[in-house]
Order: sequence, then C-alpha cells, then structure tokens
Amino acid sequence: MDLEEAFKVVGEFGPYQKRAVAVLVLTQVYMACQSMLIVLVGSTPEYRIEQQDGVPSGQQELLQRVVFTEDIDTIVTEWFLVKQQAYKVSLAGSLFFAGLLVGNIVFGPLSDRIGRRPVYLTGLFFEVVFGYVTAFAPSYEVFAVSRLLVGLMNGGIGLVCFVLTQEYVGKSYWAMTGTLTSMSFAVGIALFGALGYFIQPWRNLATAANSSGVLFFLLSVGLPESPRWLYSQGQTRQAEEVLRYMALRNGNAANNLMLQRVGAAKPGNNNKGMSVLQLVIHPVLRLRTMVLMYVWYACSLVYYGLTLGASNTSGSRYVNVAMYGLVELPAYPLCIYFINKHWAGRRKSMASFLCLAGSACLCTMFIPENTGPLLSVTSLALLGKLMVSAAFNIAYVYTSELYPTVIRNAGLGVCSMSCRVGGILAPFVPSMRALHTSLPFTVFCLSGLSAGCLGLLLPETLNGPTAETLEELSSPTHSRVLESKALLYEDEEWKSNHK
Repeated sequence: MDLEEAFKVVGEFGPYQKRAVAVLVLTQVYMACQSMLIVLVGSTPEYRIEQQDGVPSGQQELLQRVVFTEDIDTIVTEWFLVKQQAYKVSLAGSLFFAGLLVGNIVFGPLSDRIGRRPVYLTGLFFEVVFGYVTAFAPSYEVFAVSRLLVGLMNGGIGLVCFVLTQEYVGKSYWAMTGTLTSMSFAVGIALFGALGYFIQPWRNLATAANSSGVLFFLLSVGLPESPRWLYSQGQTRQAEEVLRYMALRNGNAANNLMLQRVGAAKPGNNNKGMSVLQLVIHPVLRLRTMVLMYVWYACSLVYYGLTLGASNTSGSRYVNVAMYGLVELPAYPLCIYFINKHWAGRRKSMASFLCLAGSACLCTMFIPENTGPLLSVTSLALLGKLMVSAAFNIAYVYTSELYPTVIRNAGLGVCSMSCRVGGILAPFVPSMRALHTSLPFTVFCLSGLSAGCLGLLLPETLNGPTAETLEELSSPTHSRVLESKALLYEDEEWKSNHK
C-alpha cells in the first residue's frame, strides 16, 4: 500500500497523533514569545534630556543627562539606547530575523538529509540555552549576539516543527494541523503581552518567557521520526515500524501493514539526500519557488512590520501586543473554511487575503488622526494584520503541498529564507514614519497587493495528489505552474536529460 492508504489503516489523526501534534503546536507559544521579546524588552519609555549650561555635548555627557519619566525596566533604560543609540533596539530585532534566515538555510536541507527529529530536538535545546544567555546578558553586545543565535535556532526548528505536524497525519488533516500551528503562534503573542504586564523587569520577563521551552523540550523527546521522511529516504522498514507504533497507540491493528517498495522507497534511489539545487534546475520547482519566495517575503514584511509597530501605537503597550496576537485568531477559521471550498481553494484564498491586507493598509492613508476607535489607523492596521495572518497561514499549508516529500523541507527552507529577509527589514519600516507618517503603510500596501497578484500564477492543490518524488512532480498531474505549453515542453526536456 502507499502512504495515504497506510495512514487510513493507522488512523489519519488518531489519539497518538493528536498528542504528538499538540506538543508541536504548543511549542509555537514558546517560539512566539522569543519572536516578540524585543517588542517589550526593547520598549522606549518617555524620557527627557536635561539641558545643563556649560556641559560639553559629547556622547557620554549626553547620556548622563537622560532622565526617564516612565517607570519601566527595559534594555533601553539599562543601556541608554536613546538618540544616537536608539538604532540598536531595531538592530537587535533585525539580528533575530537574520538568525531566522540562516537557520532556514541550514536546518531545512539538513532535516531533509539526516531527519526531522534530531534536527528539531537539537535546535530546541540550543534555543533554550541561548534564551537564558539573552536573559542574563551583561552587555548590549552579548544581548545582540544571543538574539542572533536564538533566531538561528528558532528559524530552523520552526520549519521542522511545522513539517512534522503535517507528516504525522493523513493529508486530509494537513490544513487543520497547519492552521493550529499558526493559531498557537498567535495565542503565544497574546500570552506574551499578558506575561509582560505581570513581569515587567526585562530580565525577569526574558527568563520567564524562555523557561517554557524546557518543558516543551522534555515533552518532545518521545516523538518519533516522520514516517513520510523515512519512506522518501528508502527506509521503508523503519517507516513501517513507526506507522505500526502509531497504529498500536491509536488502538488499531496494523500487523500486516506493508508499504510499496517502489520509487523513493528503494534504497539508493537518487532522490535520497535531495539537493536544494533541484529547486533551480527543475523547471516546475524553479518557477514555483520564485513566486513563493516573493509571497513569503511580502507576508513576513507586512506581518512583522505591523506586529513590531504595536508598541508605537497609542495606549498600553501590553494591551497592544495582546491585541495584535488575538486579532489573528478569527483569521484561522476563515482559512479552514475557504481553502477547503472548491470555488476558493488554496490559491485564490491566499491571493485574496494578501490583496485585502494591502487594501487595509492603503485605507490608513486616508483616515484623519482624530477619528473614532471603529474607524482609525489602529483598527485598519489590526484588520490588515488579520488578513495577512490568514494569507501567511495559507502560504505554509499551500507551500508544503506544492513541494514533493523528498525536497519539501528544502523548499520550505528557501521560501522561509526569503520570508526572513522581510523579517529583517520589518523592524526598520515603522521608523520610516519619521520621513512621512503614511510611508510604512505604503510599503505594506504595495507588498501585499503585488504578492497577491503573483500568487494567482500558482496551481491549485485542493483535492490533488501529493507528490512524494521528483518523478511524480514531473507528471502532468503535478507539473502545472503557469499553465503554459512552453513550460510543459521544458519539463519534458528536463525529464529526458535526467533519466
């Protein structure tokens, strides 16, 4: 039997898979706290600079005259990151996302080569270690480096964690598990806002936010390797053992479970250790990857740009952070509804939500400052965050379906790498308000609208078969990218050259 038939015997989403997926999904709460840490620990309180006659205006003298009028403890108050030093707060946020980028480059292909489980556990362990380095950093330089290293691990395990939630269950549950992962991340943002309200000294907050990672690491130790990855690597017997174990824990009898020994299931098959280079060489993968990379970049830029700007809006910074997390939650039921409808599907839903996010950001430019709470810049920014959250969630699910199993993590890694470029730029976009108040929203508007239009070039994957190997991807069922005969001709030429 093939893998999908095997999952029907084992149970596509049985009790054991529910527990395993729950651990992976809840880990997103910890990862969200690490992603949003700089929003609160890097908050700039109200301050004034006392003017003193006869005192030189050098850097050291200037810092000595800074008086903070708001009683909060952040890295800004501890290391006087104001005026000429204020850029260091955004720099620390960008270093985290730079770490995410490198993590995606390294961990994605690595998990395709050596397995999902060892990469996930190793990355989570070191993220917790470096998270404590952040909390006890003796200087800004150590803090900044630790954020880079935390981002490195966070980026790697985020991908692997998402892929495992997909590969532990039957394909019919991929949309649900992917959506639960994104929902948990949104809940984590809201919980981090609440945690910051009750634990305000920044070192205590960083320690508390990081400590949950210890629990999730201990819960993750018992997780098995992905049976889909084992099968794609030719380790058919090990895949059968994992599936039988799942069946046993689900209360199903699967003693006669036997997987097909064909294609990628043959040891020594040339799909083993699939290179990222295939994303460039293979004509179908090349065009899909180019479009998906821009879509992920735009999603990240708008998503994190709006979220990281939460502390700059009026009102309590803790309430704002929580709101920017909670506003995502309605997006996910909408995702589940639309992406499973034949008249919407993955492609149209993702493109529509991106265009709506861009349109919401466009409307902020025409709203006067002194308006009511229902129609204000903040409410429209929250609406944009809701829409881009929906698009981001669909992008994860959609991308995992567009890549075959043998190169799925590498494909997600490259797309997520592009996504992190958007994340690196995101902390600096809100500061463009100094040039013009509407400039940040102009950037978000153009990014969302252009990505939505490009997303329409991709093929629909709803109710379609999932490719396990590159050979399956080259079949007419999977090779549609731009619906062009020229592409299909190029695909046939690629197959003839790689026989």
